[in-house]
Amino acid sequence: MNQTDYKKGLLYSLAAILLWSTIATASKLTLRGMEYYQLLLISSFVSTFVLFFVLMFSNKFSIKNLIKSGNLKFGLAAGLLNPFLYYLVLFKAYSILPGQEAFLLNYIWPIVVSVFSVIFLNHKFTVPLVIGLVLAFIGVIIIATRGNVFELHFHNIFGASLAAGSSIIWASYWIVNLKNKVSVEMKLFTGFFFGSIFTFLYVIIFHGFQIQFNEYFWGGIYIGIFEMGITFFLWLKGLELSENKVKTSTLAYLAPFLSLMFLSLILDEKLMTSSLIGLICILGGIFYQQKDALKKLFAEKFK
Repeated sequence: MNQTDYKKGLLYSLAAILLWSTIATASKLTLRGMEYYQLLLISSFVSTFVLFFVLMFSNKFSIKNLIKSGNLKFGLAAGLLNPFLYYLVLFKAYSILPGQEAFLLNYIWPIVVSVFSVIFLNHKFTVPLVIGLVLAFIGVIIIATRGNVFELHFHNIFGASLAAGSSIIWASYWIVNLKNKVSVEMKLFTGFFFGSIFTFLYVIIFHGFQIQFNEYFWGGIYIGIFEMGITFFLWLKGLELSENKVKTSTLAYLAPFLSLMFLSLILDEKLMTSSLIGLICILGGIFYQQKDALKKLFAEKFK
């Protein structure tokens, strides 16, 4: 791989992380002027259009692959999980919790993905995975109780359950997507296409179609483009051009710190000590669970 491709891959990855880091702030701002299900409706349709153009731009569009039974079956399942259920739950959590709590409680998804890999993909259940799971769980308890760990006084147990539970939905989506053998671009488009339909039906049946075209509407468009849409493409493209995918993946751990910074600077959200300690526990669990891959990475870097 030439140096130009490596630099492009790094830029793609960093751009994706920077954009993802703004979503907690964008969600909290947008939810000041609309309901969580309205935000999902707008952003899911926007992301579907964005992913369609990405698919066409990548020359990966194929009617045959689009309508093949396997893609439609997995697309229905993926769309039900993400964007429909995942963002329905996550946006509801953002609507009732401080942004830092919702974001960090959702960030246990790497641990959940590892557990699901053991259950559904026959990966080994290792000691690092168990320790990582315990550390992440401790982090969740610290954040959800705002430091009142021994009293187990949960500030908002419903919101905390939604935010943490969204990581289970995301892990399920990840497993379903692995089973689909079409291109990544086609997977994303098909899943979001069906997810948008599920969202539309849910809103019409349970809430009625009520969308106000005000300044908050642009927040839904922003999230549809930069949380659900083009950012997935940037991240996947960065991984594709990366010389070391483990190394590139570790860049994602910048996201929580950047997200907390944006919440503090833009929303004046006071960073709680419990959030920082909980974040350290969660990241500690993720790093420990991936310690063998990280050791190999540093060994290659400094040999």
